[in-house]
Amino acid sequence: MWFFARDPVRDFPFELSPDPPEGGPPGPWVLHRGRKKATGSPVSIFVYDVKPGADEQTQVAKAAFKRLKTLRHPNILAYIDGLETDKCLHVVTEAVTPLGMYLKERAEAGGLKELELSWGLHQIVKALSFLVNDCSLIHNNICMAAVFVDRAGEWKLGGLDYMYSAQGNGGGPPRKGVPELEQYDPPELADGSGRAVREKWSADMWRLGCLIWEVFNGPLPRAAALRNPGKIPKSLVPHYCELVGANPKVRPNPARFLQNCRAPGGFMNNRFVETNLFLEEIQIKEPAEKQKFFQELSKSLDSFPEDFCRHRVLPQLLTAFEFGNAGAVVLTPLFKVGKFLNAEEYQQKIIPVVVKMFSSTDRAMRIRLLQQMEQFIQYLDEPTVNTQIFPHVVHGFLDTNPAIREQTVKSMLLLAPKLNEANLNVELMKHFARLQAKDEQGPIRCNTTVCLGKIGSYLNASTRHRVLTSAFSRATKDPFAPSRVAGVLGFAATHNLYSMNDCAHKILPVLCGLTVDPEKSVRDQAFKAIRSFLSKLESVSEDPTQLAEVEKDVHAASSPGMGGAAASWAGWAVTGVSSLTSKLIRAHPTAAPAEPNIPQRPTPEGLPALAPTLVPATSTTSGHWETQEESTDTAEDSSAADRWDDEDWGSLEEAESVLAQQEDWSTGGQASRGGQLRPDSWGDDNWEGLETESRQGKAELARKKREERRREMEAKRAEKKAAKGPMKLGTRKLD
Repeated sequence: MWFFARDPVRDFPFELSPDPPEGGPPGPWVLHRGRKKATGSPVSIFVYDVKPGADEQTQVAKAAFKRLKTLRHPNILAYIDGLETDKCLHVVTEAVTPLGMYLKERAEAGGLKELELSWGLHQIVKALSFLVNDCSLIHNNICMAAVFVDRAGEWKLGGLDYMYSAQGNGGGPPRKGVPELEQYDPPELADGSGRAVREKWSADMWRLGCLIWEVFNGPLPRAAALRNPGKIPKSLVPHYCELVGANPKVRPNPARFLQNCRAPGGFMNNRFVETNLFLEEIQIKEPAEKQKFFQELSKSLDSFPEDFCRHRVLPQLLTAFEFGNAGAVVLTPLFKVGKFLNAEEYQQKIIPVVVKMFSSTDRAMRIRLLQQMEQFIQYLDEPTVNTQIFPHVVHGFLDTNPAIREQTVKSMLLLAPKLNEANLNVELMKHFARLQAKDEQGPIRCNTTVCLGKIGSYLNASTRHRVLTSAFSRATKDPFAPSRVAGVLGFAATHNLYSMNDCAHKILPVLCGLTVDPEKSVRDQAFKAIRSFLSKLESVSEDPTQLAEVEKDVHAASSPGMGGAAASWAGWAVTGVSSLTSKLIRAHPTAAPAEPNIPQRPTPEGLPALAPTLVPATSTTSGHWETQEESTDTAEDSSAADRWDDEDWGSLEEAESVLAQQEDWSTGGQASRGGQLRPDSWGDDNWEGLETESRQGKAELARKKREERRREMEAKRAEKKAAKGPMKLGTRKLD
């Protein structure tokens, strides 16, 4: 019977990369890239090949294998697995890059910031403090070649080949026999003088000084070069000089060195180091401390390294949300870090969290998700939007908080292209109809009209025909002037979706009614629309062959490209009024319900003054678009003319600029025709003052007309008197 020996290297669950080795610390080890066979995750593999006659080196390598396997610390190279045979040693660690190679790559890309260097050195000193103070071990090999960097930019201490016990129970330090490493030995080891009396950490602190010099100045040519600090930062120079002092007794303990560098004004006293230290202890922090930390984190992320944000901050943010109940406070930094991810990473790490967040009942989280939807909407696929996002978002239309209702309306601009037939043409239109008809907040009614105009091209033909004309017609009867302007401009944004019959029989009658609107901004837009509609009708009348071309989009399927003017016709209403409803909430936390019998359009006389912040909703008895016709206004609204796209319609902000009074509304000053109305000041407008000014103006006009009429009558009497001549006494017959 034959027995076949198994090859342990072939059965090892890790394999070496075919790429050439990266090298490693001077000595017996060679560093290779590798991966785990089962998962493909990257690792680093240190390989030592046993050679005949190199027993001393083999013992050193085996000792390093054992040390790395038993030592566990966040700042020491993390051991994953190992293989020991008669022919070789394999040590598998986390994926790392030698510090020298890392610094070279970063120098070619612009160099490392001082923040990164300060944290890297902090980690190495902390690892050294752990070995000296907690384990009573002397590293005996601190140098550039013994430091490695992981994918997050974290510095790890390796090179444990020549480590020995500080208590002397394991013998003295092993012989290195490598000239490249012996140049980092302190002078007291070479001269044999009495200065050899030293602390157990003295030699390693000297080598730490050599490492600091190399980090800022490059490879150390000789020990004498340590006298010149070179590019070492000024805040670090005093502490560096203590490390490379000739007297080993004055070299500080690693823990004390950290304390000195963390003092106010010290090299390691900065926001980046503080953030990392907090993340290391985040699991034991109080909830209030975590909340404060995440709130302040967003301000600092812009100055932090990209790799650190992706691999260090992001996992902590995800963990804090998943297990720490951090809530909405993690959203801002989460989306900021998400900008550093590619599409695949975003789908794997961010989207599952976002989907889960939408199911939360936390209002703060919901409104922040809606406000920042633009940052992640591109990564959401249509099935996810329709089945997991939209059903939760629509609850915002019914929320009692006006700010959430407003943000929900705005979010439809981003969600509409991804909604299916039922959600877009049925469910969403039902909520829009209710908001435009019954919501007590004028800005929300206005934004609903604006949003409908922008997503109109995504609706199917039957829904467009049934909804758009009725919705914009209703908006022209809203007591909130910007809503009436939005209704007129809404026709402009969807002008290519209406037939010529609709333009003539439905739209123009409605627009003509707006030519006597109390607000000049509404009248201006109405006249502009009327002229364009007439021009469009006239062009078709002169050349009937154009009819098919003009109406080509009327019965076309939904397409995002059909609404040519929809991109900018009223951009302010979905970007500039975001703070309006919040202001209304602060000023009036409990808004009074809308009166059911408010007239469709405010008249200048005979009505009580409107509230300065809240505008009552339009009277309605149904939540459907098609039931909103009045008995006297049987025609529905329509759209614009051929030249709508060519004309500069501006924005609602420009259209409403004529409503902007001087800064102090209470002074009753004249309306400023040249300035622009601040979108966030709608809620503070003194509409009573505006109506009073309008009544005063009309009264003045009536008085002038009466005066002119009186003068005309007096002139006629004088003419008649002159024609009859002088009256003779006694000629009048008495009755």
